[in-house]
Amino acid sequence: MTSQSFCHSFFGGKRMKQESNGAPDLKRSMTAGQMEMISLGGAIGVGLFMGATSTIKWTGPSVLLAYMFVGLVLYIVMRALGEMIYINPGTGSFADYATEYVHPLAGYLAKWANVFEYIVVGMSEVVAATEYLKYWWPNINPFFSGIIIIVFLLLANLASAKAYGSLEFWFAMIKVITIIMMIILGFMVIFFGFGNNGHPIGLSNLWSHGGFFTGGFTGFFFSMSIIVGSYQGIELLGISAGEVANPQKAIVKSVKSVLFRILIFYVGAIFVIVTIYPWNQLSSVGSPFVSTFAKVGITAAASIINFVVLTAALSGANSGIYSSSRMLFKLAHEGDAPKIFGHLSKRIVPNIAILGISSGILIGFVIDIIASAYSKSTSDMFVIVFSSSVLPGMIPWFVILLAELRFRKNNLQLMEKHPFKLPLYPFSNYFALIMLVVIVFFMFINPDTRVSVIVGAAVLIVATIVYSMRHRNKKKAK
Repeated sequence: MTSQSFCHSFFGGKRMKQESNGAPDLKRSMTAGQMEMISLGGAIGVGLFMGATSTIKWTGPSVLLAYMFVGLVLYIVMRALGEMIYINPGTGSFADYATEYVHPLAGYLAKWANVFEYIVVGMSEVVAATEYLKYWWPNINPFFSGIIIIVFLLLANLASAKAYGSLEFWFAMIKVITIIMMIILGFMVIFFGFGNNGHPIGLSNLWSHGGFFTGGFTGFFFSMSIIVGSYQGIELLGISAGEVANPQKAIVKSVKSVLFRILIFYVGAIFVIVTIYPWNQLSSVGSPFVSTFAKVGITAAASIINFVVLTAALSGANSGIYSSSRMLFKLAHEGDAPKIFGHLSKRIVPNIAILGISSGILIGFVIDIIASAYSKSTSDMFVIVFSSSVLPGMIPWFVILLAELRFRKNNLQLMEKHPFKLPLYPFSNYFALIMLVVIVFFMFINPDTRVSVIVGAAVLIVATIVYSMRHRNKKKAK
């Protein structure tokens, strides 16, 4: 039996089971290229452009190894997800697997964590976008510009999955081209002295200012606790699988290429930054991206980077609306959210769920505008709420690794002919799970991230209590 016929025979049965849950299929109108760019766009955000210095300060140049290490953990997560999606590419796939192979509570938490994470991220990205617009129009009213941005993204998502995919494709493309240009120009500065009067900068900045591991073991893991936030969104590949044409072929290609590309972009960009500039002087440099472009004579560097970070912010909000609306759609069909959110439009998109998520982002945006106008301390609380999305954002990774363990055990015969298995199973699963737990532990002991972990944990605890109460009432009713 060929891999395609094997998948077709098994996939048919699994799809019938999924449809029995009551959630209708979404239209497979997205291309494999758009799917890859969605994963890239979800994982490459403003954190890389504006927040690179915050990860470097904990551990110095060894942040390069930290990005690689977290990338290895995420490679295991994505291969585990790809193994399961290859057989059953459903909407919100990782939550389906959590429900079926871990526990219904795990699926419930994965879906609501996704909704919470991307509403918070979405409203934060809109706030960031309004700030970036002030670079060109200093007197623009952030309230009106924010509403225009939200309406624009709402209409793009309501149009069709294909329209969303096209928009996200170009958002991601702009970010990717900028990073590639920076890496190429950076290498020319480092090795050929381009923009530095012909004198190559060399690699000495990697060890000349306190060594390679300037923050020791603790600083190294502190940086990982921030880096995981940069990678969040890569699991969007699983959600978009429900709307991609020829999903089996697209999944294999995307999983193999996306994480590798993300590693190149992150590690390549950070390598250029810590090699050109002494790591302990980055705070006085401003944006390393702007400085790198300016160093080689591109005088419009600030305008270019501002445009790129604006698209990065729009991309983050766009991905948030797409991802969380699909999760809300599933929750509605499973009885864990109001039924109205389970409606599909004539264009085969969950339009009411999209409106609901966009409304949540709008409400959060308005609250932030009001809070910023009246109280700086309330504005600081908003930053805490934004960072609280990191722990809920890790829930999909945990449930993917746990679900794949039982998925293998329950499908031993089918796995014999599976062409896309997770390497080194089950040791790779256990390694990734342990590392994620270690990273959460260091987030808790780090004073700068402790509050965000507590807030994120509180959200998950509240969701667990609500789940327990609802299902206890259902049992009583029966």
